[in-house]
Amino acid sequence: MSVFLEELLGDKLVTGGGEEVDVHSLGARGIALLGLYFGCSLSAPCAQLSASLAAFYSRLRGDTAAGPGAGAGAGAAAEPEPRHRLEIVFVSSDQDQRQWQDFVRDMPWLALPYKEKHRKLKLWNKYRISNIPSLIFLDATTGKVVCRNGLLVIRDDPEGLEFPWGPKPFREVVAGPLLRNNGPSLESSSLEGSHVGVYFSAHWCPPCRSLTRVLVESYRKIKEAGQKFEIIFVSADRSEESFKQYFSEMPWLAVPYTDEARRSRLNRLYGIQGIPTLIVLDPQGEVITRQGRVEVLNDEDCREFPWHPKPVLELSDSNAVQLNEGPCLVLFVDSEDDGESEAAKQLIQPIAEKIIAKYKAKEEEAPLLFFVAGEDDMTDSLRDYTNLPEAAPLLTILDMSARAKYVMDVEEITPAIVETFVNDFLAEKLKPEPI
Repeated sequence: MSVFLEELLGDKLVTGGGEEVDVHSLGARGIALLGLYFGCSLSAPCAQLSASLAAFYSRLRGDTAAGPGAGAGAGAAAEPEPRHRLEIVFVSSDQDQRQWQDFVRDMPWLALPYKEKHRKLKLWNKYRISNIPSLIFLDATTGKVVCRNGLLVIRDDPEGLEFPWGPKPFREVVAGPLLRNNGPSLESSSLEGSHVGVYFSAHWCPPCRSLTRVLVESYRKIKEAGQKFEIIFVSADRSEESFKQYFSEMPWLAVPYTDEARRSRLNRLYGIQGIPTLIVLDPQGEVITRQGRVEVLNDEDCREFPWHPKPVLELSDSNAVQLNEGPCLVLFVDSEDDGESEAAKQLIQPIAEKIIAKYKAKEEEAPLLFFVAGEDDMTDSLRDYTNLPEAAPLLTILDMSARAKYVMDVEEITPAIVETFVNDFLAEKLKPEPI
């Protein structure tokens, strides 16, 4: 266990009081679950979370007080009971050390040292953190993600009765009646044998309403093609009246608005951090893609349903948002010709497939997304924003969250060059340039 923790967190952590704690001591204490709390001192929601999280942390660990550093040090207390074997580590995005110190001072858990900026950024990218505060729970032995939305854990299970909050099968989480318009409710068991889209959305969200209009047409086309497909609407509306108004526009099923517990469990299961989100599942309830929104917008005729992920994507207006999810390899090509783009995709696909397979075997997300970019206004804007040369072909890795880029400007790009470039990036051998 300590090997995984040291690879993830480094050798040392600090308490709120500034004392150093050896990471390997966490293994010696029998920590079963590691919470990574991503936040910033300047965020009011983070300040609110810290207060509620401190009480939660104290209750779960059985600490008599949640004072600074309580229970966080290597010898602070006897080995905790099995359901209390929890440690939390704060991963900050603060840019000012004094503000960081003031913020962590009252935290009863541990923190990555302020100076570990590179390691912090790697963690933000590894777990695709897109907003703060975020809290994820990891199995401290295997490193597998147990829960991507720890904020809901604190709200829904304040006493930790469901510890360690491991993922449950979709059919178990969704179990119960589902509403449909102009007809009686259906039991969730009726979904057996169907592909399912789990649609997290709300009427107050303009992008949600825009996607819903497109999704209604996609749903109709898929059903008319004879495919077994159903969508379940999981509402984030602020009132039952808004839910009813919004759901009246939908031809599919919905979790009852009054069943807040089931809606929350589905949010926890898929670690929803923003809406609209469309998760597409296979008939066994396993995730095919978390990018259903992008797939629906890119495939209006639904020819590629159920949208199994592609190793290499062609950059477009609808999927450009994924550039913000973590480091992305982007190969710019000098043509609007589809044949040129297809050749570029075939060039980088072998290494993309190899990287994806390697991390899938470890049940981790790949550390890179792979794109080919042709010539269009969106690509021109990306080049301008990242201050890239006009050369083509141009092989790059863009890390928007770190505001960094890595550029390989050569006359001919071969599979060997791509593989070396990717491997050197993953081994941190490349020197970044600022965006």
